[in-house]
Amino acid sequence: MKILAAEQMPVGGQGGAEAKAFARRRAKTVIMTGDDPREERGPEFEFDSDSDLEEEGEGKDKRAGLRTDGGAAGVDDVALDPWGSSAVSDYRKLFDEFGIEEFDDVLPEVPHPHYLMRRGVIFGQRDYRPVVEALQNDEPAAVLSGFMPTGDPHIGHKLVFDEIIWHQQQGADAYALIADLEANSARGMSWEEIDEHSRSYLLSLLALGFDPEDGDLYRQSTNREVQDLAFDLGAEANFSEFQAIYGFDGETDVSHMQSVVTQMADILYPQLEEPKPTVIPVGPDQDPHVRLARDLAERMRFFKVSTAYASFELDDDERKLVARFHEELDPADFDDDQLRCVHVAETLEETPLAELAVDAETLDSVLTKLNEAGMEPLRPRIRFSDRRATEDAFDALIDAIDGEKRVYENHIDAFEIDRADAAELAREIEVDNGGYGFQPPSSIYHRFMTGLTGGKMSSSVPASHISLLDDPEDGYNKVKSATTGGRETAEEQREKGGKADECPVYELYAYLLAGDDDEFAKRVYDECVGGERLCGDCKEQAAQLMKEFLAEHQEKRAEVEELLEQADIELESPRRR
Repeated sequence: MKILAAEQMPVGGQGGAEAKAFARRRAKTVIMTGDDPREERGPEFEFDSDSDLEEEGEGKDKRAGLRTDGGAAGVDDVALDPWGSSAVSDYRKLFDEFGIEEFDDVLPEVPHPHYLMRRGVIFGQRDYRPVVEALQNDEPAAVLSGFMPTGDPHIGHKLVFDEIIWHQQQGADAYALIADLEANSARGMSWEEIDEHSRSYLLSLLALGFDPEDGDLYRQSTNREVQDLAFDLGAEANFSEFQAIYGFDGETDVSHMQSVVTQMADILYPQLEEPKPTVIPVGPDQDPHVRLARDLAERMRFFKVSTAYASFELDDDERKLVARFHEELDPADFDDDQLRCVHVAETLEETPLAELAVDAETLDSVLTKLNEAGMEPLRPRIRFSDRRATEDAFDALIDAIDGEKRVYENHIDAFEIDRADAAELAREIEVDNGGYGFQPPSSIYHRFMTGLTGGKMSSSVPASHISLLDDPEDGYNKVKSATTGGRETAEEQREKGGKADECPVYELYAYLLAGDDDEFAKRVYDECVGGERLCGDCKEQAAQLMKEFLAEHQEKRAEVEELLEQADIELESPRRR
């Protein structure tokens, strides 16, 4: 979570620069009552819990370590496991190690940003800008996320429900799926259990505002288009790749491996009708799936569009080196009217390796290619490389390229088209000739919620999380029993202020209970860190709000029962095991 100092907090429910700053620090509250600010916990309550609740680290130092500038301290290793208990101790490392980008980079461009975006609960993104631009311009876009029905939906799932619904309200085509094949293969759930939990997830999604008439609900096991697409994608993936990404071995069930390909098909499913920017809202533990889906989307393309400088191929490092010297060199220096490959080769041979910023192997490779090309002119061009195009598609692309072009056995070089127009042309030709034309899917990432007992939110600790099906009174009692990061005494709390950045209860306000009201979240935070608010009073207020939320949500669930019955989704699977 990100929070501002009192004088900086935004007012009201809107975004903007102030709301962006509002997201700068994690949110956890520390409030006290009486002489013992950390009052004894109430009784714990037994209930059926989700077996794969999202988990988190055990406090600010072990979790995000966020500073007021959005940075993070700590060097703990980060491991992302879609089926395990990934605990992110340092969100900053996700940017450095996995290429996840900061959500703040695109936040100013997002139309009517959701409060989860404004407060920094949604902290990261991967290539989200195309989705934002589509929403801005009222162009086609899609949102999809799935739910593995291994237990009751809980307040962590509500984050994803809200993200899907918000995108739908902004004009995106919305898809919500039940990952029942994954639940069966990866978790060993029976189909009877899956059916029961699936219904519960869907009721909560509808109760929170998903419009089934303007969206798509489906389950993996009954969607033939997804299964057919999974078969096609499977031809582009192999076991060695799954070993490297997921750690699969000889003991891994084939059905588990197949469920991965099915998830890739889920992610690309919104683009079956037409290519469009698509966002997948998930926790960071699901990033391996997103990265694989982006790779597969590229592998399924008929053509690769890139920038080239001569008839031969260059890898990325070689291309950067050649591009640099193409810009720096003047043909006149070589008594020629054109810059040629041999000119660049001569210059590279005379330049110390330390000044080239490449390794010796890269230099040797590019020199060999340039010298073999000799007097061939070095000219920037757009290259359409044949990946898996049909003969008809290749011929159609040749005909569609205007201006100067050169046709080779496996690629076409075009000299009078820019990169963006070339990419669009390649996609258009592909779709017209029976290809998918996939755009790489985008993703946004939300922080994990901390357990109410402090540390990880775990299915083995029932009091650590709240199910959307919890009796409202039980929800009330769980919040009242929650851990806080309060000072040792009420006097110290009043003197030094509470540690809102280390409190699961404040997290409840920021993620859920404050709703769209940034001013309310600001007030709770300011009163806590200013020493005005004690833990007992704060937990009482949060507990009452949680009780009201659960009661209202469950009432809405009852109201949408008929809507779910009318929805175009099979609620009972014909499969049995």
